[in-house]
Amino acid sequence: MRLATVRQGNGTRAVVVGADHLELLPHPDVGSLLVASARRGGDGLRDLSGTRIAGLRAEFAPVVPRPSKVLCVGLNYRDHIFEMSRVPPEYPTLFAKFGDTLMGADDDLVLPSGSTSVDWEAELAVVVGRTVRHASVSEAGDAIAGFTVANDVSMRDWQHRSGQWLQGKAFDATTPLGPVLVTPDELDGAANLGITCTVDGVLKQRSSTSQLLFAPADLIAYVSRFTTLRPGDIVLTGTPGGVGAARKPPEFLRAGQVLETTIEGIGTCRNTCVQEASA
Repeated sequence: MRLATVRQGNGTRAVVVGADHLELLPHPDVGSLLVASARRGGDGLRDLSGTRIAGLRAEFAPVVPRPSKVLCVGLNYRDHIFEMSRVPPEYPTLFAKFGDTLMGADDDLVLPSGSTSVDWEAELAVVVGRTVRHASVSEAGDAIAGFTVANDVSMRDWQHRSGQWLQGKAFDATTPLGPVLVTPDELDGAANLGITCTVDGVLKQRSSTSQLLFAPADLIAYVSRFTTLRPGDIVLTGTPGGVGAARKPPEFLRAGQVLETTIEGIGTCRNTCVQEASA
């Protein structure tokens, strides 16, 4: 099943995305749908039906617009660990974002006026479907509602101002998320999906989720040992090799460029870079 949150008038609606149509659901967004499903014991995603609309033209909001948590993993692809000259970590390297960082799959990416080092990071995002605390890996896998596409766009000059990464990862509206959530049954648990990132059609990143050091269920289980994950929470699983900061010389995004992030079986975020006016 493929779910999305689309913009309508002054609000949003959750939809089922069919082959040639959308079905409007009686929920304002996918996050609300997942909360309602969890209250019904997790069966609420079965046999969803709504008002059918022909065609697939829609303005996509972030697939979950208001998660209670956005957790991210650094150094989780073997090829990226190698290019950054790091040692594979024993435990996941975690940091957090805020909900305000999220943006739609086709929204313009506004390059912050205060940064000159805006980098791309294609990522598989995991969406939690039920409340999880102290979960086993098996229980964590069962709690995954689905997967979507993200790009952890990073302001490297801000990220490296200190040993903590938060300030370089938490600029408003800099994390595309979408366009759809695809349930695990359609993706074989996302164990071997191709992931790419291009800038103006030039390939920058190409890898597979088989390169992940810590798999999605492992991450959910690990995080659940110290905090409660709730329906609609997001875990970004890390980026593969090919980031701009690791290139020689380094490359960063410029106004007018088009950033495309694609994951096999899910879809593409396509974001045109525009320059923020100076403050």
